[in-house]
Amino acid sequence: MKGAVRIAALAAVLALLLPLLPTAAGTAVAADGPAVELSTSQAGTGGSVTVRGSGWRAHALLMVLICGQAVPSRGVPGGTNSCANADGRAVTTDAHGSFSRKLPVAEPPVPCPCVVHVATVTGARAQADAVLQVAGHAVEPLPAQPAGGRLSVLTDTRLDGSSGLLTWFGAPPARTLVLTVGNVGTSPVKDPVFQVGTTYGVFAPQWEDQRWRGTIRPGKRARIELPVELTGGAHGDYTVSLKYGGKVLAEQPWGVGRPWGVTLFWVLVFLVVPAAVFRAGMALVDRVRPRRAGGVRHRGSRLPGPGSRLPGLAGRLPRFAARAEQAPLSASTLPWFTPDSDPGAAGRLSAPHDDSPTSHTTPTRRKGPP
Repeated sequence: MKGAVRIAALAAVLALLLPLLPTAAGTAVAADGPAVELSTSQAGTGGSVTVRGSGWRAHALLMVLICGQAVPSRGVPGGTNSCANADGRAVTTDAHGSFSRKLPVAEPPVPCPCVVHVATVTGARAQADAVLQVAGHAVEPLPAQPAGGRLSVLTDTRLDGSSGLLTWFGAPPARTLVLTVGNVGTSPVKDPVFQVGTTYGVFAPQWEDQRWRGTIRPGKRARIELPVELTGGAHGDYTVSLKYGGKVLAEQPWGVGRPWGVTLFWVLVFLVVPAAVFRAGMALVDRVRPRRAGGVRHRGSRLPGPGSRLPGLAGRLPRFAARAEQAPLSASTLPWFTPDSDPGAAGRLSAPHDDSPTSHTTPTRRKGPP
């Protein structure tokens, strides 16, 4: 009797736990990070494969590529340079962090083993790989993984430096990438060569090799400072990446302001140059314009003062000087009298005569009887 009761109680407990088992399994998969699945593990060039993902960040922009010389355990040591970038596809996850995208199969620039590489484009970095065998593509063994010293980032990266006046006028922006790394391997690392890349938007980074002089012994740390420089006139949101041994160690965002000095320069050019051309044209027109008959151009000329000596001015104004000498001088200085009413000119307008009483030429008339 007691055994039957125990069996019934155990069955009831199992009935309560069975609905919870799928949820627990799904949580474990999500806790492992993003995952990628393929509709088929082998496909030929010209075909396609469906890529499905889960466990990604919601509404994240992802890039899906076929890469060679890579396995899921080591990632893609050669970076995007070993991927078929021209045939890649972009996809955005849904609200649950899942996606499904059809990807055309293309041969990568390096031999297989090959993977379908999925990585985030913006935001927090995350990636996942799935094995894909490209039919008809060459297969070569992976290069031996370097043994000995291995570097790991111990502190957050930062960019030191600031923009100056020349950067405001379009000079190349420059910063210094600063971070602390530690040697977690078993042998010292001498003069390590890092790869520094700058990324703008969704474009692939442009890597540049930079050697750090020094030796990092096992269990020790070192402060790394590497210069970073963009092209002249660059502006916008950039990302600086640091890679060592084929593995990306750190990424640092960099917001570059717009060089407003260049805009101001072109605005001044479009204002000053037309004004200068206009003034030059007006000066040319004034120089070639013919003189008016009986007149003198007064633009830019001044009459000489009482004590000045300008011998050339008299030669330039012959007509004006001649007319000034030939002008008759009026005896009257009263402008409100006309020539007929001017008292000074009344005697000159009539014929001369003698009003003397002794004149013999003037007849006299007697008044009264003779």
